[in-house]
Amino acid sequence: MPVNPNDPRVRRTRQLMMQAFNDLLEEKRNIYSISVHDIAARATVNRATFYAHFEDKFAFLEQWMTEKFKAIIGKRVPEDAEFNEDTLRILVRTLFDFLVRFRQYLSPGDKQFEPMFEIAMQKELHRLLLHWLGEGTVPGHSREQAEATALVVSWGIFGSALQGSRDPQSRSAETMTRSVMEVVTVNLAPFWARQPG
Repeated sequence: MPVNPNDPRVRRTRQLMMQAFNDLLEEKRNIYSISVHDIAARATVNRATFYAHFEDKFAFLEQWMTEKFKAIIGKRVPEDAEFNEDTLRILVRTLFDFLVRFRQYLSPGDKQFEPMFEIAMQKELHRLLLHWLGEGTVPGHSREQAEATALVVSWGIFGSALQGSRDPQSRSAETMTRSVMEVVTVNLAPFWARQPG
């Protein structure tokens, strides 16, 4: 039977497992060597409890990355922030900085998880953009157009930041951010136009 993620006990148990993983990561310095058994033991839950919350270690890691990325973005761009060019610029720069730092902490054995982490980050970026674009209606734009715009823009931003993070010496974060903004603002200007002021 699936657990209810809104149940305070479920949230507390997940929080314990996430904290246990973070502690283990500090100690072991790599992801691949941390087992489900390690996480459950450190969180003082049994393996059955772990599997009641997560299908496997990969599902756990995807949730861990989503929460980590969401927390970093939330510190710089709160979800209730007004959607405009300034907040988008901060979002793009935060994503680039996060990816550069994240790559520095991946060990060679952790590279196997990289695609999964990237997908988790892109999904969260898409979710945030869709939240912003779907806040109201723009004359001449349907919900489907807002969804398509969020999808295309999120992949464009994420792909650019990902490419830049692979070779951060080739372009500065500011240059990459400016280049991305020049492209995406064309598609997002109608959504900003609806904002008062």
